[in-house]
Amino acid sequence: MNDFWIALEQRIGAVTGQPFAIRQRHPVGGGCIHQAWRVSDRDREYFVKLDGAASLPMFETEATGLAELAATATVRVPRPLGHGVAAGQAYLVLEYLPLGGSHAGAMERLGQQLAALHRQPQACFGWRRDNFIGSTPQPNPRGADWIEFWRESRLGFQLELAVARGHGGAWLRRGEALRARLDGLFAGYRPIPALLHGDLWGGNAGCTVTGEPVVFDPAVYYGDREADLAMTELFGGFSDRFYAAYRESLPLAAGYPRRRTLYNLYHVLNHLNLFGGGYRAQAERMIGQLLAELNG
Repeated sequence: MNDFWIALEQRIGAVTGQPFAIRQRHPVGGGCIHQAWRVSDRDREYFVKLDGAASLPMFETEATGLAELAATATVRVPRPLGHGVAAGQAYLVLEYLPLGGSHAGAMERLGQQLAALHRQPQACFGWRRDNFIGSTPQPNPRGADWIEFWRESRLGFQLELAVARGHGGAWLRRGEALRARLDGLFAGYRPIPALLHGDLWGGNAGCTVTGEPVVFDPAVYYGDREADLAMTELFGGFSDRFYAAYRESLPLAAGYPRRRTLYNLYHVLNHLNLFGGGYRAQAERMIGQLLAELNG
C-alpha cells in the first residue's frame, strides 16, 4: 500500500503543478462501496476514493459527472482533480470540502440551486456514456422518447436484473405489466430533458462549515427533473424550506405524486438488487400502487 500512496503523491503533484507529500492521512466513513481517505500535506487537503483496479470506470464516470455539474455554475460539487490506477489501485482525487455546517439556510439555497440546474434544458434524454447507480451499471442511451427510456433503461433494466439475481415471483409479472402501461402515468405531461444529479438522497448532500450547500456522489444523466426531486423524498433528509424554494423557483406539474412513486421504484429495485432484504416488499407495494392508479 505504501507504493500506492507514493504514486498518488506524484499524481497529485503532476495535476496541481506543485509537489505534494502526504503528511496526514485519515480514513473517512460513510460509504458502502469504496474506501475513502482525507490526505493532507498540512497546507492542502484532498478527498481520495480507492478501490480495486476494476473500479476505474466508476471513478471515470463520477469525475465526468461532477465536472458537468460544476460547469453549470448552479449546485456546488467537489471539483475532480484526477483519477487513474496506481500500484494496482483505482483512485479518484477530489477537492476536499469540510462538511458539518448548519442546514437551515443552506437547504433553502440548495432548493433554489437545484431548480436552476433543472432549468437548463438539454438536447435529449440519456447521457454521453453509461455510468453507475451505486455499484450497479446504469445504461444511458441517448434519445428523444422519455417514456421509452424509462421503460427500457430504468425500470426494465432493474426488473431484468432482479430476475437474474433470483428474485422471481408474481410481483415481477406485475412489474412487466406496469412497464407496458407507463404512458398512462404521463397523460398531459411532457418532460423536458434536464441535467440530473441522478442519486440525490440525503446522504449525497450536505453543508460546508461555512454554510454552503454541496452535493456529491452523482449518477448524472439527462432526464425528467421530477426524478431528481422524487429521490429527495425517498429516504428523507431534505427540509420543507428546500421544497418550498424549489417549487417557488420551478413549480411542479400536475400528476407529480404518482410519477414520484414510479421514479423512486427504480431506486428501490436497485436497492433490492444490491442488498435484498425488505426492499422486495417495498417494490411490490409500489408496483401495486401504480397499477391501481392506472386502473382507477
